[in-house]
Amino acid sequence: MKKIVYVAIIMMALASCKKEKPVSYAEFGDKITAEGAITKETLLEKYKAMKETDTLEVKVATKIVDVCQKKGCWMNLDLGNDQTAFVKFKDYAFFVPLNAAESEVIVNGKAFVELTSVEDLKEYAKDAGKSQASIDSIVAPETNYSFMADGVLIKK
Repeated sequence: MKKIVYVAIIMMALASCKKEKPVSYAEFGDKITAEGAITKETLLEKYKAMKETDTLEVKVATKIVDVCQKKGCWMNLDLGNDQTAFVKFKDYAFFVPLNAAESEVIVNGKAFVELTSVEDLKEYAKDAGKSQASIDSIVAPETNYSFMADGVLIKK
């Protein structure tokens, strides 16, 4: 009976030591790690406290909302509460896959608030594949949450 109890205890101990499979990421831009990333909710709160001239070095974990469908040269990140951050890539040095929308992502770089011109808004809408009516409806500049990424990790 003792042997059965010991075997059961050992089996439970071994089962509880089962290692989780490590998360695998596709890397783009500078080499970064997932450690130290803040949540999208924390970043949104930081954005709300920023002025147009402010810049914040940050690493955030969130989801990609959409990606430039021409070449992957920008993406929008989910910040929660129907808010997004528009991400460009430092020195235009790298792009992300066109099918990366809805992927979990870690992004490192500079967060800032900027006024985006009508011309740029129309170009981004065109790149996103929006309808001509949608593009034509853009008539005023917008203040946006923006991000200049130097490194990106997309969960595989």
